[in-house]
Amino acid sequence: MEKSVDAMSSISARMNEAWGRGDAAAFLADFAVDAEFVAFEGTVLKGIDEMVNFHRSLFDTSLKGSRLVNGRVVFARIVGDDWGVVHHRCQFIAPGEDTPVSSRDSMQILVVRWIDERWQVVTLQNSRIVTLDRQLQLDALESAAKG
Repeated sequence: MEKSVDAMSSISARMNEAWGRGDAAAFLADFAVDAEFVAFEGTVLKGIDEMVNFHRSLFDTSLKGSRLVNGRVVFARIVGDDWGVVHHRCQFIAPGEDTPVSSRDSMQILVVRWIDERWQVVTLQNSRIVTLDRQLQLDALESAAKG
């Protein structure tokens, strides 16, 4: 593998393809052994074994048949001799659905490091994309629920 922005950027596409197959090991194949993964709702996973087990459980149950689509790298850059950052966005299609729902749109920031002659993800932050209008609606619902 070459030490290029293109090589770094290709990680997200491989992750999306593996998600669609429900293959947790392949989904995390580009992660360092001691990597960290922050899921969209805030769960922090540490180490490849924990990450694979977490995702395998999801792929075998509630997320079986789900897909990540319309993935695109917003930016990728090498920020140091052996370090890079990738900003990726994609849409989630739930099991049994045909089209994505915008409230499930996600973005990921991947911090990558050149290890053993390839880019490896050392940290990934996954977040839902929430517009200001949507956030204000959610805030109003929460305030109303508190009464």
